[in-house]
Amino acid sequence: MLNIVLFEPEIPANTGNIGRTCVATNTRLHLIEPLGFRLNEKAIKRAGMDYWDQLDVTTYIDYNDFLEKNPGAKIYMATTKAPNVYTDVKYEPDCYIMFGKESAGIPEEILVHHKEDSIRIPMVGDIRSLNLGNSVAIVLYEALRQNQFAGMNLEGHLHRLEWDI
Repeated sequence: MLNIVLFEPEIPANTGNIGRTCVATNTRLHLIEPLGFRLNEKAIKRAGMDYWDQLDVTTYIDYNDFLEKNPGAKIYMATTKAPNVYTDVKYEPDCYIMFGKESAGIPEEILVHHKEDSIRIPMVGDIRSLNLGNSVAIVLYEALRQNQFAGMNLEGHLHRLEWDI
């Protein structure tokens, strides 16, 4: 099972959307405090819709608490400062992919120890970053693809009609 880690997320709608994506992909969500919202806020529940109660989510008081409770975890750091493109790494089935807070990303004091495991989504020009929910979806689905979408529905079905052959 893959793991998404949000370092000090600030916007409840982003976290709610990411939570819904995690439920849809059977991915664990890890939230490192402080959070810019309360987990019982309407905005987070609205974005996560009625899936929030199905979410496997763990909170941590800080980054060190996260590391202590997940010893030996393989962590990829998603950041615009990374030297590696997100498609150039091999995601292990139980790895952790960390994303920073919306206003500042992952602190450089953490990144400096993770050069080989830092990944970025390519962008043109001086765009600062993509939306956090979009970034999580892009990288998570690449990790899922590399792991053959293990345990996921790979085929959809029409409800009332047959496919035209």
